[in-house]
Amino acid sequence: MDKILVIDDSSVQTGFLRSILEADHYELTTCCTAEEGLRAAKEGGYSLILLDVVMPGMDGFMLLQELKAAYVTRYVPVILITSLSDVQYEERGLLMGAVDYVTKPFNPAIIKARVYTHIQLYHYQMRFKEQAMVDELTGVANRRQYEDESLVRWREAMRFQLPFSICMFDIDKFKVYNDTFGHPEGDKVLASVAKTAASHFQRPTDLFARYGGEEFVAVFLGSEGKSAFEFMKTVRQSVENLHIPHNSPVSPWVTISAGGVTLTPRLGDNLDTYLKLADTMLYDAKRLGRNMVVWSGQSGVQWREK
Repeated sequence: MDKILVIDDSSVQTGFLRSILEADHYELTTCCTAEEGLRAAKEGGYSLILLDVVMPGMDGFMLLQELKAAYVTRYVPVILITSLSDVQYEERGLLMGAVDYVTKPFNPAIIKARVYTHIQLYHYQMRFKEQAMVDELTGVANRRQYEDESLVRWREAMRFQLPFSICMFDIDKFKVYNDTFGHPEGDKVLASVAKTAASHFQRPTDLFARYGGEEFVAVFLGSEGKSAFEFMKTVRQSVENLHIPHNSPVSPWVTISAGGVTLTPRLGDNLDTYLKLADTMLYDAKRLGRNMVVWSGQSGVQWREK
């Protein structure tokens, strides 16, 4: 069942929309202020947002700007609903990213048709986006998706001054594994490791991707350096706990080495610089014996296992 978020300060209008749309088996959530609506939208899971333009405090245009700036809501279609019929308002809304604009009073048949159309287009867009951005072998995000979306998260961390963590890891002695067990088995290992690691990155602001070969990259927001280090230790251990046999001097099982960095980005900082630092931490993890996490925090503080 598709979920629709209605943000309108008029209980009469939200009630009318509810009576129209719930008959078509949509699940509706209603909010009477823009601030409440923004919080609800960021919880995710909506296929469409119906947004009133004229509201006290933050108006619909300001909220639309916030929705399009946040990663978790940027792709959700927004239909503006208003009693303002001036073409300038309609143009402004469409230029800001709204997919449609309907005026009050509502025609139930038109509302139903537009809602249905934009939800179907949203699902089509998401399927196309997923196919273009997913690594075929492992089913996780590919490098292209990492390059597109990591910058969005970087800007959000900079805007809200949140700790930003970036990590690189790869499978220890993977060439030895392929030489011993063969490439088809190596592909299975890649898929298993990716699935296990991806299960830890479930928050809307998390990003986990295959970077290339046996190398993976992860981005997550909000964790301080020591917490990020402990989190990645859990990811590393979960891979070892798969107990996939390996003919390696590191361990009898398939293992990973990981390196990462946590910072609060500021104006002038560059994401690629910190990706390279994470890669340096990964190199240190390999140099120090593999099957470990090495992490750099704020002010150059470092942590490593063992």
